[in-house]
Amino acid sequence: MSESAPVPIVGGTGALGFGLALRLAREGVPIAIGSRSAERAQEAAGRVRERVPDADVEGLENADAARRGPIVLLTVPFRAQSENLTNLKGALEPGQILVDATVPLAAAVSGRATRLLGVPQGSAAQQAQEMVPEGVVVVSALHTVSAAALGDLDHDLDEDVLVAGDKGDAKRAVAELIARITGLRPVNAGRLEAARLIEGITPLLIGVNSRYKTAAGVKLTALPDELW
Repeated sequence: MSESAPVPIVGGTGALGFGLALRLAREGVPIAIGSRSAERAQEAAGRVRERVPDADVEGLENADAARRGPIVLLTVPFRAQSENLTNLKGALEPGQILVDATVPLAAAVSGRATRLLGVPQGSAAQQAQEMVPEGVVVVSALHTVSAAALGDLDHDLDEDVLVAGDKGDAKRAVAELIARITGLRPVNAGRLEAARLIEGITPLLIGVNSRYKTAAGVKLTALPDELW
């Protein structure tokens, strides 16, 4: 991945997307915050600059943001995933990587956030892979990092991020981006079909964090120093 390439964040005005924008911007990564409203995206970009004064960040409508860089982060709620991917069909191009952080929580249909919905394709990430234009590679990641923890720049992160996908080079590129955020260690979790298992960790963590009033993540033990 080019060091100077902007990272588009579709849904970057939401808690997860905004937290990732803050953390990446602080590490010197150029960011293109996307939203259905360019005005809202520009407002979010302004808030990033307030907290990270030297941030290279712009706010754009989602489709315009998605054209800005080779690795696009999709950080929208499950209920908005299909609509957003439909709207991005004319913007995403072969060779781009879409990082899907969507979790099919039952909250999308007024259920509990501690329950997972069934997805016919097997997972939200596999649904995304069916919906993106041919030649766009979907990588599943960033499901277990607390949006609140990301958004608190005084909070030191120390956790693992499970990364799943069918293309090794795409996973490696996403891992390199995730590793730019201090305190996050990307772990190769296998093929895209593993996304069903990874997405299921999120409602489990929501329940744990609710009970213990914290923002716990995932940390795997006994892994070698060299993961990629």
